[in-house]
Amino acid sequence: MRIVIFGIGEWLRLPACEYSHDRLEAYATNPRPTLPESTSEFSQLPQADVMPRDFLKGCQDYYDVVVIGSGLAGMTTANILGRAGHRVLLLEQHYKLGGLATWFRRPGSHIFDISLHGFPAGMLKSCRRYWNEEIASNIVQLKNIRFDNPMFSLTTTFNREDFTRLLSADFGVPAANVTAFFDAARGMNFYDDQAMTTRELFEKFFPGREDVVRLLMEPITYANGSTLEDPALTYGIVFSNFMAKGVYIYEGGTDDLVAKMEAELKRNGVDCRIRCDVSQIEVSPQGVAAVVVNGRRIACGSVISNSNLNATIFNLIGEDKFERGFVEQARQVRLNNSSTQVYMAIKEGIEIDESTGDLLFSSTAPLFRTEALLSRDITSRTFSFYYPRTRPTHKRRHAIVSSTNARYEDWADLDEHEYEASKQDLIETTLDALDKYVPNIREKVDHVEAATPRTFQHYTKHLSGASFGTKFEGLAVSRALPEQIPGLYHAGSVGIIMSGWLGAINYGVIVANDVDQHLMRVSRL
Repeated sequence: MRIVIFGIGEWLRLPACEYSHDRLEAYATNPRPTLPESTSEFSQLPQADVMPRDFLKGCQDYYDVVVIGSGLAGMTTANILGRAGHRVLLLEQHYKLGGLATWFRRPGSHIFDISLHGFPAGMLKSCRRYWNEEIASNIVQLKNIRFDNPMFSLTTTFNREDFTRLLSADFGVPAANVTAFFDAARGMNFYDDQAMTTRELFEKFFPGREDVVRLLMEPITYANGSTLEDPALTYGIVFSNFMAKGVYIYEGGTDDLVAKMEAELKRNGVDCRIRCDVSQIEVSPQGVAAVVVNGRRIACGSVISNSNLNATIFNLIGEDKFERGFVEQARQVRLNNSSTQVYMAIKEGIEIDESTGDLLFSSTAPLFRTEALLSRDITSRTFSFYYPRTRPTHKRRHAIVSSTNARYEDWADLDEHEYEASKQDLIETTLDALDKYVPNIREKVDHVEAATPRTFQHYTKHLSGASFGTKFEGLAVSRALPEQIPGLYHAGSVGIIMSGWLGAINYGVIVANDVDQHLMRVSRL
């Protein structure tokens, strides 16, 4: 078994023979990146006597729309507006598109997906309508969702019909309560009263039932960082989306999905640029004026930031450009939590029986507690199993990714020795936990590595490595940006509801419609 204790894409530490050519080119022709975990990797790169590459070569001086960031919300917004005939520039600071919808490769034909774990059936409709049928046709259902904890152990298809059966037959909840709960959750919308918390929602329908709360809440907390103290509507909307038809995944892997999305973007005339880091959004008394990217000023009619909401307001623009009341409101927006992950590649020729599950919510904690899910003393892990069918056209490989919710502050101030030791402990304890479900896992693993909140911050530039954007109050701030500065919009993970793959895409759709109307109004002036 080969254990590596660095994070996502930290291929810089690999021997030279393991570099991929495109990554070498990207890094050999650009300034040294800032790596929070170490200061020595770059010296291991082969030296290249090549002039720095201009990643903005051929760019126009003006675009109708500039999209900052190529997460799923950013790409969806760009695609819709490009298809509508607007001149769109999509700028991504990383060396590939996708944001957190990304992947990385390791020697031995191993590919790891960062966030391809499962999404609601609504992705089928959204991808078919706002992307294309080729993408939608690769979305398939996951049918083995497992729970294993001290309170219960079960397998489900994770839809309303099966949960109704489980709650009634296995948990002994009166059928009327189950029906009333599902109807209440399904009826929730953005404009509902936010006073009721998720805890109060559960207590209303399932008083005193900690086991039921765990079944209903644990997977949603994993999916978007929700807590029992968040507004009930944020839970109800997301939960109902999953309960409609179950959990789905993209067959082909994130690499295939993003490649197809990039091709569709280009067919619709979107100018896609990587390694382009926006440092400023220029505004005038009339509204958005331009962006400054890689030192170059590009004028535009509107800007859509797919960056972190607070980074957009306070870093890319500056609080002096907004009304004081709005700034105070923005400062109250709380970031959602971050994550740790452990990536495990299985040796060639070793098979994992699919009865192990597609998603496994495992825990040794006696009760469901949000604080326990965030603790460095990890008791709850979600294992995503990637069988060869995940990438049917690739070599036959199995991979497993363990994900846990985490606090950035628990990792931020560790010195290099403490940090590496903590990563090693994360790997070892994860392998220990997985051994219960995949016996002798250490003998079966070919490669292991870990990612922490610091890793997510470094590669995505999300403040504090936030995996799920902001809490619910972020949605109102995000939506109010064009009222502060005409032509300025935000599309990203805000308000929990707009988190996850489906939430991000659907928020991109909403923002694209707003921008299209803005540009039409401006053109008539």
